[in-house]
Parts: sequence; structure tokens; C-alpha cells
Amino acid sequence: MPEREDEWSRFRAEMNRRILERGNLSVKRFFALDTQCYQPGALPAFTKELMGLAASTVLRCDDCIAYHVRRCKDLGMTEEQFWEAMNVGLVVGGSIVIPHLRRAVALWDELAAEG
Repeated sequence: MPEREDEWSRFRAEMNRRILERGNLSVKRFFALDTQCYQPGALPAFTKELMGLAASTVLRCDDCIAYHVRRCKDLGMTEEQFWEAMNVGLVVGGSIVIPHLRRAVALWDELAAEG
């Protein structure tokens, strides 16, 4: 795993642990809802992750984009699918999405280089 991605994954896991250990029922329910949302159902998990990627791009959330790029890559996303998902995000979100597109491409390149 690229160093930047590995550092982000460790940070995410540690902060999620700290947040959930506080025991706030509403927060725990939201985290569970988020996890359940991406499980296979009428739509396969891969399709849901692509939707999450496009939506995260429109919302300009770099952490969310990174998460969904990794998940989509893990689920077999091809480079062509990556570019089409990014195009949807760009068309819906407009030019303000471009800086986030740059970071998504940099991450995609890192993940593609690792194999």
C-alpha cells in the first residue's frame, strides 16, 4: 500500500475506533447505516461504491473520494470505469471539482502502480 494511503488508513481506523468507543448511540447508528448502505442488495456493492465515488466527487470530500477509490479498486474497478465515474462527478459538480479530480487521479496512479 502506498505510504500516504497507508497513513490515511491507519488514521481513519484509529479515529473511527475513538469515535465509536464513546458509545453515542446516534453516532453508532449512523456508522452502521453507512456500512450497511454499501452492502450488496438490489444493486451490487461495486455499483454502490461507484455511486459513492461520484457523489463524493461532487461533494468535494477528499477523504470520501479516497475511500471509494480504494473500495472500487479492491472490487475490481478498471481504469476506464474510474475515468467514467470521475467524469460523472466532474459534469455534475462542475469545474470546482477539478482539484479533487487531481488528487483522485494521483491516488489511482499510486494504487495502479502497486498492482
